[in-house]
Amino acid sequence: MVTLITGATSGIGEQLAIKYAQMGDTVIACGRNTEKLAELSKHNNIESCKFDATSLKDIKEATIGYPHFDRVILNAGNCEYIDDAKNFDSALFERVINANLLSVGYCLEALLPKVKSGGQLVIVSSSVTYLPLPRSEAYGASKAGVSYLAKSLAVDLMDVDVTLVHPGFVKTPLTEKNDFPMPMAVTAEEAADYMIKGINKRRKEVHFPYRFTLILKALRILPLPLWLKIAKGLTR
Repeated sequence: MVTLITGATSGIGEQLAIKYAQMGDTVIACGRNTEKLAELSKHNNIESCKFDATSLKDIKEATIGYPHFDRVILNAGNCEYIDDAKNFDSALFERVINANLLSVGYCLEALLPKVKSGGQLVIVSSSVTYLPLPRSEAYGASKAGVSYLAKSLAVDLMDVDVTLVHPGFVKTPLTEKNDFPMPMAVTAEEAADYMIKGINKRRKEVHFPYRFTLILKALRILPLPLWLKIAKGLTR
């Protein structure tokens, strides 16, 4: 099996790359961090591929030598928060949309034609999409777009299985900067284990940790005015 993983230089992506390589896959670990890619390449079955996921030209040039993939995992992304909604930061919004949503479109154009018939496309979104949360205007909007995109692809793709991943809080270098509690957070290694289990079973949706994501799904059925009242209380 040939598995390509974006965002493989840290956090969940790094753990996925290592674990799939240990399972015998040929892993194409993608990212921008040259030093980290070199470290990953020391593992058996891991090849590094350096590109910027926000550049279609970069992706196409970096992957031109790969004729096909059995599995593509689009995991790269970033998170920034809108601290003052009244004075909306459109530059921040643009950065997050580019990093989390437009990059997926670029990867799809460059990589999806190379996924074998009967192969698998995995797109990593976030459980933030279940409910509107404080300061998440940019991040939540980007991930909501990612989730809708994945669901639409699942309808239209006839020969490739699509798995959509909705993680809860995961302890990674990206989330270390969060200045709020992260209930039921799991480690990147635990997150990778959850994902691999669901991906290998070709589930349409993988969400974890289950207790946390099921609570969010249950809260989603509340009338919007009631949830907004609760959410506003979280910002005080």
